[in-house]
Amino acid sequence: MARRGSTIDVEITEGAIRVRSHERVLTIVVAPPPADLEEDADFYIELDEIEFWDPPHDETAIEIDELQKILEAIEEQVEKHGLSVVFD
Repeated sequence: MARRGSTIDVEITEGAIRVRSHERVLTIVVAPPPADLEEDADFYIELDEIEFWDPPHDETAIEIDELQKILEAIEEQVEKHGLSVVFD
């Protein structure tokens, strides 16, 4: 379940999404959607929780342009499997 492309790989598991880029890893734990969410989604990701890479790169902030690429890669992988994602 990985997306091979430029430099970002996305792996979808039951409770998390794992992103790999340039030897760095980002594990995004999928949050339960809020009760008032109007969209129906298979994955709900809180953008405020995506700030730093996983250890040992946990002092490296994820820059805005990197975040945009990560979100696009996640969307592409999720859609490839007929699923949906909401970023909030």
